[in-house]
Amino acid sequence: MVFPGFVDLQVNGFAGVDFSAPTLDTEAFAGACRAIRQSGTAAFMPTLITSPAEVYQRNLGVIAGVMKRPEFEDCLLGIHLEGPFISPMEGARGAHNPDWIEEPSADYLRQLQAWGGGNIRMMTIAAELEGAAELTRCAVEAGITISLGHQLATGDDLERLGASGAKALTHLGNALPAMLQRHENPIWAGLANDGLFATIITDGHHLPDDLIKVLVRVKGPRRLAVVSDATAIASLPPGRYQTLGNEVVLDERGKLYSSETGYLVGSSATMLDCMNHLASLELLSSEDLVGVGLDNPLKLAGLRREAIADKPRVEYVRSANRFRLIP
Repeated sequence: MVFPGFVDLQVNGFAGVDFSAPTLDTEAFAGACRAIRQSGTAAFMPTLITSPAEVYQRNLGVIAGVMKRPEFEDCLLGIHLEGPFISPMEGARGAHNPDWIEEPSADYLRQLQAWGGGNIRMMTIAAELEGAAELTRCAVEAGITISLGHQLATGDDLERLGASGAKALTHLGNALPAMLQRHENPIWAGLANDGLFATIITDGHHLPDDLIKVLVRVKGPRRLAVVSDATAIASLPPGRYQTLGNEVVLDERGKLYSSETGYLVGSSATMLDCMNHLASLELLSSEDLVGVGLDNPLKLAGLRREAIADKPRVEYVRSANRFRLIP
């Protein structure tokens, strides 16, 4: 089985380039895009985490400018804003700086969309915030897919936001406090909601294999999409780095975490890495694996395969139960 690579809805950076850095450079961003394609990802959404207004204004413009280049018109699917309308609570906010978190504001969303030249296509918000439903309706009218994450939402919150037009859950099982109520928590609420897709990070570090199995069994292959959550550290050797405003450690196993809190700070994996870990668990057929790594992400973006490049080419090797990049 050969297909045109994977689709990644959440890429924070790659090969030393942080898409949320205040010094993001046009050519550095373009170079990172080329490197991502060479890793087996045919198309993706560059993702900005919660940032101050001046960074949004600058970086959204940089990314929008590169999106206009013919070289990337079938590669860059639109911009994913992970924030700033997320929970400020410890654990739920993850690696996001609480000083830059904002309350839901349709006016600010319109400003962000203007800075991005109309290219914001996805946004992660917290469902429990006051004004989240109104913001969702505004976003949907603007053609933006709302995904719910970095939150402490209840089942009722998810139902309300789903009724307002939200479509997905951002990296379900992550961006949460280390300790949760055993029955009433965002993981159970997300699993129980049949109307929302779940994106999951299957790099072997963000989710234990038994939880991946539960997510696959409950959501099913039609309501799952794999994301890498890659950061600027992806493709770099083990060591200590600065990324997403944090001092982080990349260990020999590929685990990327804050040296201060121990919390994960994005991923060092590519989509090819994530898909091979998922394949190794033998939970899905080869066709369903391609679905969660290619077709379902496109569906969430409102696109079909015809919208993306026909390379790089990736092959599923049935005898090895692995995907490989075709040179």
